[in-house]
Amino acid sequence: MKKKVIVVGAGVAGLASAIRLQHAGYQVEVYEKESTPGGKMNRIEMDGYKFDLGPTIVMMPELYREIFELCGRDPDDYIPMEKLDPIYRAYFSDMPDSPYDISSDLVKLTKTIESISEEDTAGFFRYLHEIYKSFSMAKHYILQRPFRKKGDFYNLPMLKRAMKLRTFDNADKFIGKYIKNERLKQLISFQTLYIGISPIQSPSFYTMIPMIQFLYGVWFIKGGMYTMALGMERLFKELGGEIFYGKNVQEINIQNHKATGIVVDGQEVDADFVVCNADFPYAMKNLVKAPEAKGKYTDKKIDNMKYSCSCFLLYLGMDRKYEEVQHVHNFIFNENLKKNLHDIFAGNKLTDASFYVYIASKMDPSLAPEGKDGLYILMPVSNSASAKYEWNQQTTDDYRNYILKTLKTIKGFENIEEEIVTETCFTPQDFESKFNAHNGAAFGLQPILSQSSHLRPQSKATHCSNLYFTGSSTHPGAGVPIVLLSARVATQELIQDDTGVLYDYGV
Repeated sequence: MKKKVIVVGAGVAGLASAIRLQHAGYQVEVYEKESTPGGKMNRIEMDGYKFDLGPTIVMMPELYREIFELCGRDPDDYIPMEKLDPIYRAYFSDMPDSPYDISSDLVKLTKTIESISEEDTAGFFRYLHEIYKSFSMAKHYILQRPFRKKGDFYNLPMLKRAMKLRTFDNADKFIGKYIKNERLKQLISFQTLYIGISPIQSPSFYTMIPMIQFLYGVWFIKGGMYTMALGMERLFKELGGEIFYGKNVQEINIQNHKATGIVVDGQEVDADFVVCNADFPYAMKNLVKAPEAKGKYTDKKIDNMKYSCSCFLLYLGMDRKYEEVQHVHNFIFNENLKKNLHDIFAGNKLTDASFYVYIASKMDPSLAPEGKDGLYILMPVSNSASAKYEWNQQTTDDYRNYILKTLKTIKGFENIEEEIVTETCFTPQDFESKFNAHNGAAFGLQPILSQSSHLRPQSKATHCSNLYFTGSSTHPGAGVPIVLLSARVATQELIQDDTGVLYDYGV
């Protein structure tokens, strides 16, 4: 008889874990409080326009494809992809008529870097060289393995490798060793915001994010990112797994320090193992109710941990195509980026803000009515715990007006306000209510040094057997490719505990 696994939450890591375990021979059931798969990788539909709700940028496509290849499927049948070139266009608010196109073609990229700062071009390639070495080390020895006990990290070979990661500088200082031009530094360092941390606070290691884009490229999935969520749901069901939507899990049942199932809609559902894809801080405060099973993650500890920033998102259905704006991904930088970053994490209301505009209908016209475009606009903002201002209609209006006023200075968007036919928005409050994101932090726990690798919550519960965690607040961290790795680690941990067969992490 197959052993039964319950997965709490149908987010990216939850679905990936469910697929891996169903494929490995377990009977897997997924319980999801919303009516659709994907968690933050979801879709907003209105008046014929379709918007990705959260993540939009496909990096490391091999990790997206891996979950399908593992099960003997052709990923192209589920998530057809196309490589983008340029990767994105960058505008600066003090020179909106002279944007930079950033390519992963080395010749084109070199010419762009030279046009920004020829004297920094050699330094740019030294930065790539140094961070690539760190990335290669982390990929093999940190990101793809768990840290069950102190000895898994605190051993001589691992410590030697960790020292080579150069984690003691922040991202801004690390890049500043190689590049002096502020504009070029901004083009590289801002991408730590992809995982919810300022480059001024981020360990230098996370400057691997732009390096991955420069060297390996960025991709687009037909139908947008939600196609990945639908593809994983389809594969899981094809393998025989079951998903129960509209089921809000109230508790993970724990008896004698062992997870035995869940409580959902007041009913107990038994299982041999539980994999929790709910946001780790929320889960420890609300789902793991037995104090002895929490370990060090008491309510006080959870409240005192550091959380990522959040996001304000505008979804605008427009009455025309934006032919003048040629790219899918567009970044609009404020010249006061350092003030912008300080204000986000200090909790100040933003007056100098940078933001991102995503036009998926440029790659897939089916995502908007014929002859129209939809604009997805994301602005990093303070999470709800750190914000020194209220999220109310006034705040929403102020941020919306700031974004539209800034866009009017860019060619093609001069009449943007008059061209909106439908719109909605998403705030930190929505992240908290819809996704149980603690403090409305869109990326979970902030990946500062004291909350990374072996110091981040691990996939295997420390004080309870048969319970595993996965998702952005657990090791190895946030971002779609990385939470896909967290699913791999969590399922390997479960299978190892169940079968007694140790997994070789090559350390």
